Amino acid sequence: MEHNTPRLLIITALLASVGCGSSSATSSSVATTPTSTGTSTTTAGASAVPAMYTQFYGTQVSLDGTFVVIRATSVPDHPSPYFGQGSANYEAPHAGMQVNPNRIVSQNGVLRVPVSPSVTTAASDTPMGVMGVAVNGVALFNQYAAGRAPLTSEILSFDRYNGHPQQSGVYHYHIEPVYLTAQGSSRLVGVLLDGFPVYGTRDPSGATPSNLDNCNGHVGVTPEFPQGLYHYHIVASPPYIAGCFRGTPGTAS
Repeated sequence: MEHNTPRLLIITALLASVGCGSSSATSSSVATTPTSTGTSTTTAGASAVPAMYTQFYGTQVSLDGTFVVIRATSVPDHPSPYFGQGSANYEAPHAGMQVNPNRIVSQNGVLRVPVSPSVTTAASDTPMGVMGVAVNGVALFNQYAAGRAPLTSEILSFDRYNGHPQQSGVYHYHIEPVYLTAQGSSRLVGVLLDGFPVYGTRDPSGATPSNLDNCNGHVGVTPEFPQGLYHYHIVASPPYIAGCFRGTPGTAS
């Protein structure tokens, strides 16, 4: 169980990650920026958490030693058929969508990711279940369906924002979260469990990255990291978000 200190900032709304991994503790705080779901609050000690986390909303973000702790419910801030009829956030399925039987359920998830990620000698596999979290608090999953089978017909069950819930109601993205990338194709989209950020389909220059490694990443300059940092990019074909972890992953519970 994590213990909040008085400096812990609660950003608004909901999110969660569940699936694979384990839990853990907290402390410290982070400054926030205004979002579509609430107002901002700045707290003392905010510089302890990397500045990119000010773009995360619908989450609670804090610091616990060498880990950033992100708590989320994995409830999206956009409409979906998976809210179910009667919900204010329900929308009818789009043409050709094959709605799966699951519905969005608010989760109590905790991700612990390194504050200062570093590239390891050997990459490691991403897990089934939560491998990261988007800036809107929705879980990021890898490129596989159940049993590590390729995503094929399952893609037909994605709503118009490319998400869907699994059996326990965890709404998540396997592929480009178009609700976010529509706001900027080179924007910060999220972070993986190894602490490295995920960006959209383009570099800040507007160019499509051409030198991505097998994990879908490269070292480069971004608005959040003007000195340069390893980061992942979303692509249109497998592995979509990330093919592997380039750093040492933390945990998700």
